Amino acid sequence: MLAVFWFSPVPAEQNVKPQYMEALQDRVVGGSVAKPHAWPWQISLQYLSRGSYYHNCGGSLVRRGWVMTAAHCVSIGRVRRVFLTLYMGSAIEPLFFCLIVVTVYAIKDDIALLRLSSNVTLNSYVQLASLPTPGQILPNNNPCYITGWGSTQTGGPLSDVLKQAYLPVRNYETCSRSDWWGSIVKKSMVCAGGSRNSGCSGDSGGPLNCKVKGRYYVHGVTSFGSSLRCNTPKKPTVFTRVSAYIGWMEGVSTCRLLLANHTESLFTRTNENCLS
Repeated sequence: MLAVFWFSPVPAEQNVKPQYMEALQDRVVGGSVAKPHAWPWQISLQYLSRGSYYHNCGGSLVRRGWVMTAAHCVSIGRVRRVFLTLYMGSAIEPLFFCLIVVTVYAIKDDIALLRLSSNVTLNSYVQLASLPTPGQILPNNNPCYITGWGSTQTGGPLSDVLKQAYLPVRNYETCSRSDWWGSIVKKSMVCAGGSRNSGCSGDSGGPLNCKVKGRYYVHGVTSFGSSLRCNTPKKPTVFTRVSAYIGWMEGVSTCRLLLANHTESLFTRTNENCLS
């Protein structure tokens, strides 16, 4: 049911291809088990297949009725045949509840907003992600953590607990060098890691949680990494830079910007329930 998506052909200066990270294989690499409820805005997008739910992508709860994820996780060709639900907490089991995604808004870059069928009840275990200010750029080596479900080594078995891995920011000047990602990386992206730790397949859409003045903000949406292996040197994990899209997200979620030219409502679901 799942497919691996690729970017356009890689420029000549690159010898590896970028690869989206939603396949059900190795995920956070080089990380450790997250403490329960350490990242209370982390969610799991899941699809229904033969009576069971399976993790597909990560995401972040940004408003009580809205989830932020990667656009390639909810591409048009897949949402018509993939049933998405949301599970919150430190485990992949449904600790709290399941909600139906009723509408998907996506733009040309790798970010999407999912409108839920009802608002989430916030408590000490489920909280909203803090987002950066518009246009904010983090300095090189700013401390961040990627979070997701999966193994701690390439090719390892899957895990049913949330993992985290320390990924310092790599600034655009470094990440866009010809022996790093080169021209593949755009200024609307943010790079992090590039050595022992990384994101990997299955982490797509999940957050890059970055510490700024003692508080964690979601500065990135996990997008792609190296096709060779998940922790390839000089091939850091690449994220959609959230601060580049704050205005768009605020417009969509408050209905001031309904469907601008660069915005597309991919699908709307009605009369669904978590058991169908």
